[in-house]
Amino acid sequence: MKVMILAAGFGTRLFPLTIDRTKPAIPFLGKPLIRYVVEYVTSFGFKEIVINLHHQPKSVIEALGDGSDFGVNIHYTLEEPNILGTAGALDNARHLLGDETFVVVNGKIITKINILEAIKRHRESGAIATMVLRHNIKRERFTEVYVEDGFLKGFGDFAKPLTAEELKDTTRDLSAPLMFTGIQILEPKVFDYIPRGRYSDIVPTFYNPALKKGEPIAVHITEEMWYELSTIQRYLDVSLELMDGANIQAGRNCTISGMAFVKDTIMWDNVTVSEGAHLYRTVIADNVVIQPGEHFENAAIVRADMVRNCKEIPGKAPAGYVQGENYVVPLIDYVDGVIR
Repeated sequence: MKVMILAAGFGTRLFPLTIDRTKPAIPFLGKPLIRYVVEYVTSFGFKEIVINLHHQPKSVIEALGDGSDFGVNIHYTLEEPNILGTAGALDNARHLLGDETFVVVNGKIITKINILEAIKRHRESGAIATMVLRHNIKRERFTEVYVEDGFLKGFGDFAKPLTAEELKDTTRDLSAPLMFTGIQILEPKVFDYIPRGRYSDIVPTFYNPALKKGEPIAVHITEEMWYELSTIQRYLDVSLELMDGANIQAGRNCTISGMAFVKDTIMWDNVTVSEGAHLYRTVIADNVVIQPGEHFENAAIVRADMVRNCKEIPGKAPAGYVQGENYVVPLIDYVDGVIR
């Protein structure tokens, strides 16, 4: 059985960290995120992996090569001149996915979800597809998924955010809405719904029409560890949570002055933190120099020339400003008046 990893996205909400790399290629605790995803799927014995590419494709290829480091074969599909969407990506790879059941995994997740259990559920159900779901306990901004008797019934709006007081309660809440984890098992019959050679997304193109037609679509619900890294805030929060109590994650050739204060900070490669600087809850990208006495909290920082030389700043990119030789993006995230 083959696995397709979706890795073509622009990473708009991670801008400017994704100027020179695609979202799954950003460093995560010492290596590109996409390497974690490949290691994850290979841990279940999959040997044939398909990865779609569009934005900064070389960043993924350089991180993975041909798969020999992992003992697998990696096949790449390039989407050009335009990105093709989550269903169009499958169409562009149908010649590689063949005529048997296949798995699709989002390239921006960190998880320990047991794919083999999901496949077992899929085979027992006889469904055309199986979505792997999880309870959205924190009511993050994910679409609600409706389920009945183990099968998909439809999709709702984004989950209603919790208040600041409710966010303090981290107890397990199985009354929380369900959300899609980005892992799905599909039968080749899904290609009957996907048009050839054009942009299309999987929910409006396949799931909604299949439900309307009465096709059985199973769900596999799990509470196993799962994180999604589509925003800078999530990237920082998840990194800190998985750092085993460490205050700093530093890449290669980083220098921190003994007179600087640095806490809860992620540094990529070749970062210099000068005397008297103060960093708290920050993400510092490659080759950034924090000047003496500079103070940053809850921010992502890249070199300003990276942004100046960027052909176009994505419309949904978080706002930032230039300070000296750096471009700074504040990470305060408001939802309905609540800082999240």
